[in-house]
Amino acid sequence: MKKLLSLLMAAMLLLSLAACGGQETDAGSIVIWHDKEDAVAEVLQNYLSEALPEYTITLEKKTSLTDSLKLVGNDPAGAPDMFIFAHDKIGLFAEMGILAPIEELLSEGELENYLPMTTEAATYKGTVYQLPLYFETLLFMYNSKYMTPEMVPETTEELYAYMEANTGRDRFGFVEQHSTAYYSAAWIHGFGGEIISADGTPFPDAQAVKDALEYHLKFVQLMPGETEYSTVNTLFLEGKADSTIGGPWMVPSAREAGIELGIAPMPVVDATGEPLAPYSGVQGVHVLTHAAESKGEAVRAVLEALTAPEVGVELALASGCAPARAECYDDEAVANDELVQSMRTTAEIAIPMPNLPEMDVMWTVMSNLLTDVNLSGRGVDESFDEAMAEAENLIANMK
Repeated sequence: MKKLLSLLMAAMLLLSLAACGGQETDAGSIVIWHDKEDAVAEVLQNYLSEALPEYTITLEKKTSLTDSLKLVGNDPAGAPDMFIFAHDKIGLFAEMGILAPIEELLSEGELENYLPMTTEAATYKGTVYQLPLYFETLLFMYNSKYMTPEMVPETTEELYAYMEANTGRDRFGFVEQHSTAYYSAAWIHGFGGEIISADGTPFPDAQAVKDALEYHLKFVQLMPGETEYSTVNTLFLEGKADSTIGGPWMVPSAREAGIELGIAPMPVVDATGEPLAPYSGVQGVHVLTHAAESKGEAVRAVLEALTAPEVGVELALASGCAPARAECYDDEAVANDELVQSMRTTAEIAIPMPNLPEMDVMWTVMSNLLTDVNLSGRGVDESFDEAMAEAENLIANMK
């Protein structure tokens, strides 16, 4: 891949420059980049400082973490030793050659204690490159003032019937970001389709994708044309939408707005018998190869500390994160947290966002396809054919 080759060459150049610099390594100091909310960073910083007082561990927030890592590569002078980020960029960084395999740095069998979905997300080409910490998924949420628990739809046709009966006069039975790839993926998965396969093939089951788009269109027609997060969020928070599919980040705002919030399982697609299956995003720790080689003891100590169940429990209680480690859900406080338990349930059907480098272009392809079908009124077949051609061309240009 031309672009990947360029990145690899840049990474190797940085490595050679670092080697020429001959800088000393402080084996007892670990710098961890992250882009997380303050509550998450505070839990991790406090825990690591207490658990490993013999090491100097610094969590450093980076607003453009991906771009920063592309620039510094494996250069010890500029790169962190570890970083905390979502799993979907693992393929990119693995191809750059800057990630160390995680299993070699953990006790044997340690990852068997994690939810299978999270370790699947952390794996690229058969190698695990991330220690999962927590994950997020989309959830079906409703305002029980209008949609009572008895009215919550179990199937998509029940959802559609509810929308028909409760949409009109500036009110909506259901809203979502219907023309955003991250949200529409749940509908595609519900029909057995994929945006991209594990081997990088775009839309491997073309008919399933087209069937999902065609079916989803009737729901879109009963929602606002505006698909931005702010619109959907405002409608739900102002009580103008009875239900939505949204992320856990909506929950604090909904509770602050006095919404009588309920969370339910994803509806099942009547035609397939499969539920709407959203993407999941797994946040975890990655190790740069330079740190694994020069600071192995400290790196192993940090990873071992982060496998402790209490880390996942504290994250769940502090910010509503769903722990990646299975035994965290045995904790009484976590077991009683509706939001966290709902994400745990959804993890059984959720599909990790693809971590292939090719997925970067598929977000653009999907956005164009959804705009054509849902917002511009173009036919599904014609729009899909153009999207497939665009995907194949963009992926070919990466090689």
